[in-house]
Amino acid sequence: MVAPGTLRVVRCGGNTLHGARAVFSADSKYLLCAAGDFVKMYSVATEETVRVMGGHADLVTGIQLNPQNHMQLYSSSLDGSIKLWDFMDGIPIKTFTVGSKLMALYTLARFEDSVFAVIPKSGERDTFQLVSVKLTKAAGQDLEARELSVVLDGVDASPKHIAFGREGAYVASVKDIILQVYFFKQKQLNRFSVSAVKAKSGNNHFTCIACHPTEDCIATGHADGKIRLWRNFYHKKEYTFSTLHWHHDTVMDLAFSVEGTNLLSGGVESVLVLWRNESDRQKDFLPRLGSAIEYISMSSDGTLCCTLHTDNRITIINSNLRFSKSIQGLIKSTDVKTGLVVDPRTKALVLNGEPGHLQFYCLQSDQQLFSLDIVQRQYIHQAGLNQADLVKVAFSAQGKWLATVEEREEATDPELQLKLWFYDEETQSFKLNTRINMPHEDHITDMCFRDMDELEDDSLILVTAGRDCVFKVWAMVEDTDPEAQQSVSWSCDFVGSYHNYQATNCCFSEDGSLLAVSFEETVTVWDSVTWDLKCTFCHPPGKIRNICFGRQTCSKYLIGATDHGFLCCWNLLSCALEWSAHLNILVLQPDPLSEHIAAVSWLSKESSLFVFKPNEPRPIYIQRNLCKEKIQLAAFVPRDEPETTGSEKYLWLRRSQLFFLTDTQELMTLSTKSLEERLTPSSKQLAVEESLPVTPFSLLLGKHRRQQAQEDIDLGKLVVHNKHEQDSPAVKELLHTPAHVLPSASFLCPIFINSLLISKENKSAEEVADEVEMESEKTEDDSDEERDVTEMEQEDTSALELLGEMTCKLSKAQEKELRKIRKTDYSWVSAF
Repeated sequence: MVAPGTLRVVRCGGNTLHGARAVFSADSKYLLCAAGDFVKMYSVATEETVRVMGGHADLVTGIQLNPQNHMQLYSSSLDGSIKLWDFMDGIPIKTFTVGSKLMALYTLARFEDSVFAVIPKSGERDTFQLVSVKLTKAAGQDLEARELSVVLDGVDASPKHIAFGREGAYVASVKDIILQVYFFKQKQLNRFSVSAVKAKSGNNHFTCIACHPTEDCIATGHADGKIRLWRNFYHKKEYTFSTLHWHHDTVMDLAFSVEGTNLLSGGVESVLVLWRNESDRQKDFLPRLGSAIEYISMSSDGTLCCTLHTDNRITIINSNLRFSKSIQGLIKSTDVKTGLVVDPRTKALVLNGEPGHLQFYCLQSDQQLFSLDIVQRQYIHQAGLNQADLVKVAFSAQGKWLATVEEREEATDPELQLKLWFYDEETQSFKLNTRINMPHEDHITDMCFRDMDELEDDSLILVTAGRDCVFKVWAMVEDTDPEAQQSVSWSCDFVGSYHNYQATNCCFSEDGSLLAVSFEETVTVWDSVTWDLKCTFCHPPGKIRNICFGRQTCSKYLIGATDHGFLCCWNLLSCALEWSAHLNILVLQPDPLSEHIAAVSWLSKESSLFVFKPNEPRPIYIQRNLCKEKIQLAAFVPRDEPETTGSEKYLWLRRSQLFFLTDTQELMTLSTKSLEERLTPSSKQLAVEESLPVTPFSLLLGKHRRQQAQEDIDLGKLVVHNKHEQDSPAVKELLHTPAHVLPSASFLCPIFINSLLISKENKSAEEVADEVEMESEKTEDDSDEERDVTEMEQEDTSALELLGEMTCKLSKAQEKELRKIRKTDYSWVSAF
């Protein structure tokens, strides 16, 4: 039972995985990366999320292994803190409060008690400096780290613009067209500049930097696609550089191999380039990585390479430039035109993915299940091209049919295609069934299936609404062509319009008998069998932005939101306005499993949530200032099991969970659970513990415990088990926390002893008398049954003695089982 508490807005997934450069563990078995406010640890072998470490109050901007202990990890955040983690156990060891926003983090082995960070310069806007942060070794978990030493001024905030040289001898920084190199031992600063624009070479602005691990060499990437290799930069005027060029656009990141013999580069071409021996003629390629490469990371042993992409994908690559693994998070599209749709089969969120693709995103694992290529055309990464894009998607009630709309903007007329896909059980994927070119003469604004679960195959229809002032009804027909590959196809069955107004929204009632179509400022209601116009609603003024029917006990209501800031509820029985509210509603989302409807408003740069039932004008839940970002889309996702809640005002979250997407492509949800409950659910924790390798000692111990428990049952002993032995947090902390982070034994001892104490329960004399009386009655019944069983045993004994076998005495548990069998009525067998 969840204790009543405030509803929290939490980032549930889809966090940007390319916020900072990823880090491999020392043994290259795990990959750690920043994901929003969290640090995630993935298994390189299985691609699964092994651990999620949360504790920062803002975005994580940098992660680095502790050079003094490779089982520990430093993380920095915009919340102004640096955390030291034992990442194998997911335990925060220390938290250092710096007090200023941390934009990037670096660690060096030669500086044992210090780390380097990029912070904003005090009193100046958009100006940053590289500082050395001294980390105190004092006792305690929460410590202050206010001792800062400025190393470089005027640096860039991006972590890709600073790199440390051979054995930490120098640090190099790039910004705009300036390269700075600071030598720690000599305390010397050299500055180099390149011309901003050249007639032949184009834009020379620096975009990234990397330092050779064993030699004095600096590699810089530029906006024109060139890579420069700088040498002899100890001298301000006698420096030299050579140029490598393959990328046609900005070089996004650079990384040297562990030995320094190879240089890796990546950019918007989605190609990883390996330069051998710093030569322009010796290079290899790994193409078609999906999207632009944001970061490149190398493992400490040099066997693996990792690329982080702008579409939230992590690609793990072998040292021989062979693709190994791919971890795909929620792809951040520039514009989610399809909206948030729930797949009825997998309960996955479905929305725009790669250009021309539909992504199926699993909310539980925070990973993409699969991607469906809808447009089926090669996407060209070039600005200014009008290419086909996916704009609408809808599922049938059972998820057997999928409808998609793709369009390409043209100067004169748009190019439209409506596609119907059927789910193939054998291949476990969608197959194209029907392609309809130009289903409307103008853009399609909305579409929906008629949701009738029990009659889906017989009466399944699809409705599309368009700016060409009509809505069209599409129905399945049998294909009479004997050479056709499928038995059914789709064709237009009806075309409806209303006073030559543009059709903007459409939806079916819960039973599928009514269809509501909005035409600019008017809502029309149609009979879905005869396609007769039943009634219209046209007040208050304003174009209809969203419409939906009520469900279950509220199915007689129709809800609509206008762009003039009104939320209206109409009664379909009386054809009159039931109530209205003055709210600027952007999102209107009904829960498919209850009567509740969620409405999100946007006013004064603030998103607010209202949850209500159509038959009650007063909302049952209001959440002001839901989040700082503007909420664009929302969806109710059915839960696997209903969630129990201790507060009545949260009952609307019992059967479904509300997810919403902001204009910054952050996927969020509402939860009453604490951070620890969300990160380590009991079922997941149990699965992790069960998957641990079993040692010979644990096998022997487990066998002994099972035998002990069975003997206790057989002898009928009254065994008092102390539940606190298993459930006590003190015991769990003592047994699962690593020894090097445990407090002193004198502190733990009283807690541990108290957790083992059994609470004494005193029973009244009346309760004891009642129990004795019930026990005596039960003993008399058992004695009668035992006589009968004894007679049966004597009869069976003579037969067994003839066979020369010894009879064994039955235990009380076995005798009880025999009595149960004896009472069972087997007279029904005589009928056969």
